[in-house]
Amino acid sequence: MYNFEFVKPSSVDEAVAALKDEDAQPLSGGQTLIPTLKQRLNQPSRLVSLLGIADLVGLSESGGEMTIKGATNHATVAAEAASSFPGLAALAGKIGDPAVRNRGTIGGSIANNDPSACYPAAAMACQATIVTNTREIAADDFFEGMFATALDEGEIVTAVRFPVPEASNYQKFEQPASRFPLTGVFVAKYADRVGVGVTGASNDGVFRWKEAEEALASNFSPDAISGLTVPADDMISDLHGSAEYRAHLVKVLTGRGVAAC
Repeated sequence: MYNFEFVKPSSVDEAVAALKDEDAQPLSGGQTLIPTLKQRLNQPSRLVSLLGIADLVGLSESGGEMTIKGATNHATVAAEAASSFPGLAALAGKIGDPAVRNRGTIGGSIANNDPSACYPAAAMACQATIVTNTREIAADDFFEGMFATALDEGEIVTAVRFPVPEASNYQKFEQPASRFPLTGVFVAKYADRVGVGVTGASNDGVFRWKEAEEALASNFSPDAISGLTVPADDMISDLHGSAEYRAHLVKVLTGRGVAAC
């Protein structure tokens, strides 16, 4: 580690003001940022904690939408979303271990956009809206590639709004050492559409499997995707699994997710 200024504001406005420093970075759960600080891969001059801001914590539901504030941790989502949005609650309950779930936040996960993060798959499948201190961004426009988002410098994720589906399920093929998904698929069924969000598989980060969405919209059963194939061209290939293996997992996990809804 090295010396840096630590700021703990009590409001979003104070946090935004503190982030105007050229080398300042927001700190939410810190599950990615803290390890990179320890390895000196990231060396901001100022860290601005978002955890002491009461307006950034909590979960509410109204008009068929669930709003989760940006600094709400995974354990809270797992507990409080269980009755009305069990698919998302189950996703949150499978992230990391108890220490990670009680520290990591939905806003931090969304803003970091790790290629194997779980929440982005749900956001894409549900066509969620990412709310910041300045605007609202559709999930399709927010995630721009591996570790890349539409966020501007100093912009903070204050909440994520999910249209609550009729049924949903998250299938996670876990990499046992990291507990990140080698591939993960979130399936969300609505009255007029089906969403399929995929994480952990593509070099371009989270994506929607639109061919499966179209097939499942008219026939919501695993048989609907039996004739589909997922191209392996842009899939991640590493020591844990080949591109072809990940492409195969996308189809298998989508089928399992549909069956479990």
